[in-house]
Amino acid sequence: MYEVVDEAPEHIGAREALLDRVFGAARFLKSSEKIRRGRLAADGLSLVARDADAGRLVGTVRLWHVAAGDAGAALLLGPLAVSPDHQGAGLGGMLMRHALLRARLLGHEAVILVGDPEYYARFGFDADKAAGLAMPGPFERRRLQAVEFRDGRLADASGLIRPTGAFAPVHLPLAAAA
Repeated sequence: MYEVVDEAPEHIGAREALLDRVFGAARFLKSSEKIRRGRLAADGLSLVARDADAGRLVGTVRLWHVAAGDAGAALLLGPLAVSPDHQGAGLGGMLMRHALLRARLLGHEAVILVGDPEYYARFGFDADKAAGLAMPGPFERRRLQAVEFRDGRLADASGLIRPTGAFAPVHLPLAAAA
């Protein structure tokens, strides 16, 4: 049995190990990572899935504050990852449904992601909704998609997707801080 819970500080190490296993070091080169780097995920929108029987983290999803070009505030979803030994059990879909419901309930109006259209269409994502938007680096046009919680929220949106979320705190050694 799986449970989806808010990510907590004690999940960070397991989350990073999971992302390394699923995506490898290449994950740091992606355009989406350029947006996330040095930022905090949106409040209340970092979720993990735990295998309740084994007591270990087996999935993760996070959302980030961005500006969707000239359309303004939106969220960027990613990465979504499920441990290879738990894939195919519907866990990714469970995480997506939780994350999108939470985003909608928190008043967000649009979510953007870069991912496989064949997978994300079932959650309402559509490349046409992000057609005028661009990532800060290379990306495949067909994989840039969005879902709107308010119809027309991204209509005619154009421009670069850029980070707007809070900066992550930097912990400097005491000698460097003096």
